[in-house]
Amino acid sequence: MSTQHLTVSSARLADLLRPATTATAVLPAAARPGPGGTPAYRALAERIRALVLDGRLPLTARLPAERGLADRLGVSRTTVAAAYDLLRTDGYLISRRGSGSWTALPTHHPEPPTRALVPTTLTGTIDLAVAALPGPGRHLHRAVADAADALPAYTAAHGYHPAGLPLLRETIAERYTRRGAPTTPDQIIVTSGALSAWVLVLRTLLHPGDRVAVESPTYANALEAIRAQGGRTVPVPMGEHGWDLPAWHDALRAAGPRAAYLIPDYQNPTGHLADPDTRRTLIDLARSTGTTLVADETCADLALDVPRLPHPDHPAPMAAHDRSGTVVTIGSAGKSFWGGLRIGWIRGTPDLVRRLVSTRAGLDVAAPVLDQLVLHYLIADHADAILDERLPGIRDARDHLAGLLRTHLPDWTFHTPPGGLSLWAHTDSLSTTVLAEAAGRHGLRVAPGTLFGTTGAFERHLRLPYTLDQATLTEAVRRLAIAAAETGRTRTDAVLAPAFTGCVA
Repeated sequence: MSTQHLTVSSARLADLLRPATTATAVLPAAARPGPGGTPAYRALAERIRALVLDGRLPLTARLPAERGLADRLGVSRTTVAAAYDLLRTDGYLISRRGSGSWTALPTHHPEPPTRALVPTTLTGTIDLAVAALPGPGRHLHRAVADAADALPAYTAAHGYHPAGLPLLRETIAERYTRRGAPTTPDQIIVTSGALSAWVLVLRTLLHPGDRVAVESPTYANALEAIRAQGGRTVPVPMGEHGWDLPAWHDALRAAGPRAAYLIPDYQNPTGHLADPDTRRTLIDLARSTGTTLVADETCADLALDVPRLPHPDHPAPMAAHDRSGTVVTIGSAGKSFWGGLRIGWIRGTPDLVRRLVSTRAGLDVAAPVLDQLVLHYLIADHADAILDERLPGIRDARDHLAGLLRTHLPDWTFHTPPGGLSLWAHTDSLSTTVLAEAAGRHGLRVAPGTLFGTTGAFERHLRLPYTLDQATLTEAVRRLAIAAAETGRTRTDAVLAPAFTGCVA
C-alpha cells in the first residue's frame, strides 16, 4: 500500500471546520474564541484535533500551509501558526522543514483492545467505532488447516482467478439458492472484501457526475466510495420504522439515479430489517426508473430476534424477488465470520459479472487463493456451527448495552434492532462530534453520527456497536456517561460540528 500522504486543501479543511448549524456562515467564526474566552488559536487547534480523533481527518493527512489556511479562514497567519504549534506539542501534528505537516496521534496513545466477545483490558482505549467480530476460533483454525491441505492442488498454476476460485463461486451460488435466490456460479465474482465489491460495481456502472441514491443515514465508507468515483449522492431519509417508500418513489423519479445503494438486512447504522413487501416495492421502483439496485447484505446472517436464513420467517434475499436483473447483491465474510479474511463477493447477471471481471483488471486482479479456500471451508463445513455459537452472545451483548444506556443515559433514545451489530442512539441535545472528543480524553473511541450522513446531518446521533464483551461494554458506557456529562456542560454552539463527506475505517 502506498505511503504517500493525503493532501488536505485549505478549502477542504475549511469545509470540515464549518459548523453544521451555519452552513452558509463565513468560516472565521470557526476560529473565534471558544467558551470562557478560549484564545482563537486554541479553539482552532481543538477543532482540528477533533477532526483527527473522530476520523474526519485521516492519520498522515498533510495539512495546508499556514498562510493558505489563514487566508481561507480569514484569520491571521499567527493564529494558524500557533494552532499548528499546539497540535505539534500535543502530538497531533508532525512537521518537517520543507515537507509540510501531517496529522498523527500522540505516541503515548494507547492501542485499542482486541474487539471480541471475550474479556478485554479495561485500562486502555476502548474502541466503539468499529462494528466487527473476532475470528471464530477453532472453526477458523480448522478451515485454515483444510485450506492449507488443499492448496497444493492450486500452486502448479499462476493463481490468478479474476472471477474468483471456481470452488468458492459454487459454494456461494449454492448458498443463495438455498436461501431462495437460484444462482449459478457464473453469476458470482469474488472480491477482496465488501467495500472492494462496491468500488468495483461503481467503477463498472458509474460515470463521473452520475447520481447514486443512498439511505440516510448509511454506511460511511460506502459514501466515501461514491465520492471517490465522482458520483453524486442522493440521500433518502430513513423513516422511524425503516424505509420511507414515498420518499424513495420521489427521489428515484426526480433524480433518475444510475444506482441505488441499500442495506436491507440490519441496516447500518439503524439496524432496520426490510420486510418482503418493502423489498419488492423498492425493486419495482428501481426497475421503473432504470436504476440498478445494489443490495449490501453483509449483515444478513446476524439475525438476533428472528430465525436466520434460510427460514421462511426471515425475509429472503433481495435477489429472490428480482426477475429483471435489477438487483446486484454484495456479500462478505467480514461480519458473519471474520473481517481479516478480506473476502467478499458480488451476485449479478452473467453479463454483469463479465463486465466486472473486465473492470477489475485495473484494480486488484484477483483475491488471494488461500483466503478463498479458507472461506469455502468455513461456509461449507462450519457456517451453521459458527452462527449457532456466536449469535446468542451477540444478542446478550446487545441487550446488556441497551440496559446500560437506559440506566446511565436515560435521555438517549434508540430502538432495539432485531439483528446486526450496533445501536443507533439519539443523544437528545448533545453534539456527538463534541462528545467524541470528550470520550477520547477518557479512553473511549466512538463514531459521531455525522459520519453516516452526506451533509453533516445526524450530529445528535451515535452508532454504538455491541461487539465487545459485557464487562468492556459496562466500562465503555461508564466512560461515555462521563463524557456526556462534560459535553452537556460545554457551549456546543461554539465547538466544531462540521459537515462530513469523507469516511473513517
